[in-house]
Amino acid sequence: MARLHVNGTVRNIDADPQTPLLWVLREQLALTGTKYGCGIAACGACTVHVNGTPTRSCVRPVSTVAESDKVLTIEGLSADGSHPVQKAWAALDVPQCGYCQSGMVMATVALLRDKPNPSDKDIDDAITNICRCGTYNRIRAAIKVVASGGNTKTAGLAIQHADGSVT
Repeated sequence: MARLHVNGTVRNIDADPQTPLLWVLREQLALTGTKYGCGIAACGACTVHVNGTPTRSCVRPVSTVAESDKVLTIEGLSADGSHPVQKAWAALDVPQCGYCQSGMVMATVALLRDKPNPSDKDIDDAITNICRCGTYNRIRAAIKVVASGGNTKTAGLAIQHADGSVT
């Protein structure tokens, strides 16, 4: 029996040491916000933080995560969706299908922690996740909204929504 520190709580797990962290999170701990996308660490749908570092959990064996390591999933980011990145995602209607978005949010949180006012190049370099729906422009806009303190007007955006309103 091993132990993992996930979302602020130490949890017991029973898994083969080579089991990817993703499957332990989803199947044993019922934290299904982290998604399986490609299984080869290319798409980023499975991104979680391990000690603050964005980590593709689909290829990270659970045996490489010590009990002292702190794992943060999308569920641990905010219980009610009040994290600034989550709020910007909702305000700008970023997700379409939404499948990749938990990993995208986790990658963005790490980027903004390290670079609170990222340039376009910083965003390109840090956000390597794949969105099959192609919402990259809205993702970039949401990152800029958070960097500007959450105000869509000072972020220099003019996104017209389907209802005719402008953000």
